[in-house]
Amino acid sequence: MKIGKIPETVLKRSVLSQIHNRRDEVLAGASVGEDCAAVAVADDEMLVMSTDPITGTVQDIGELAIQITVNDLASAGAEPVGVMLTVLLPERVSEQKMRHMINQAEAACAKVNVQIMGGHTEVTKAVNQPLISVVGVGKAKKGKLISTSGARPGMDIIITKWAGIEGTSIIAKEKEDQLRTRFTQSFIDQAKAFDQMISVLPESVIAVQNNVAAMHDVTEGGIFGALWEMAEASGVGLEIDLKKIPIRQETVEICEFFDINPYELISSGCMLMAAADGNTIVRELEKAGIHAVVAGKAVKGNDRVLYAASEKRFLEPPKSDELYKVV
Repeated sequence: MKIGKIPETVLKRSVLSQIHNRRDEVLAGASVGEDCAAVAVADDEMLVMSTDPITGTVQDIGELAIQITVNDLASAGAEPVGVMLTVLLPERVSEQKMRHMINQAEAACAKVNVQIMGGHTEVTKAVNQPLISVVGVGKAKKGKLISTSGARPGMDIIITKWAGIEGTSIIAKEKEDQLRTRFTQSFIDQAKAFDQMISVLPESVIAVQNNVAAMHDVTEGGIFGALWEMAEASGVGLEIDLKKIPIRQETVEICEFFDINPYELISSGCMLMAAADGNTIVRELEKAGIHAVVAGKAVKGNDRVLYAASEKRFLEPPKSDELYKVV
């Protein structure tokens, strides 16, 4: 199989279809497009959990590990509480490097008041670069969980910030020397700084306050993959104006340099939402300084269509992320 997310057909056939045992306390479990699970712990409260490995980059891996997990919890409408880390290291990694990764993770936790609750750290021949896998735990009131599957026909589809911002930052850091052959240092530094926009916690809070129906953090597979996943999870079609999908010029130019598709590039920091009144959410986000647009609508049926002027194309199931072609 190719590097990256397992294809949806394989996921359904060989993973999800094998999971049969159920418990009443589990309110939300494994499903296509869903990033979190929820467990009832009291009459009015539940724990929300997420898990993710960071495999696409080594630079800033400690910070990214926390941000990605917090984003998953935030996209479910949960308040992040704590994380547990599994840190797997190759033999050549020094103690200083390990300490740096943990310091990164702790600093990221401090920004959002999340505690590192425990985990496991190991040097192993099974990896050739550092790998951090995170289990995140959050809390939410019963009935307040936001899922990827909440989109309904007629709802507005909202996209926050810009597509490809995480991938742009990773490539700018990992491939800086190559990029210098075409771009100025200030341009590259601007792209590297996109990592400052990766948190989606602020927009998730605003969206929940304004009746958002579905949220999905745009990660591997990019905005095209996230659109498909929300539509698949919700059982709806989509009509999306390609020109309305927000994207930064730095992303466009770096993707052109490496001949990759920016709309299929990992995009943490970009949030996909569905709501009956998307314009109100966009206005509230803009008041908070968060760029957002209504890019289209959910519709009846299964057609997931992208429009560009008089042309149209159909979305396909998520593919291996474009990042893996570069780093």
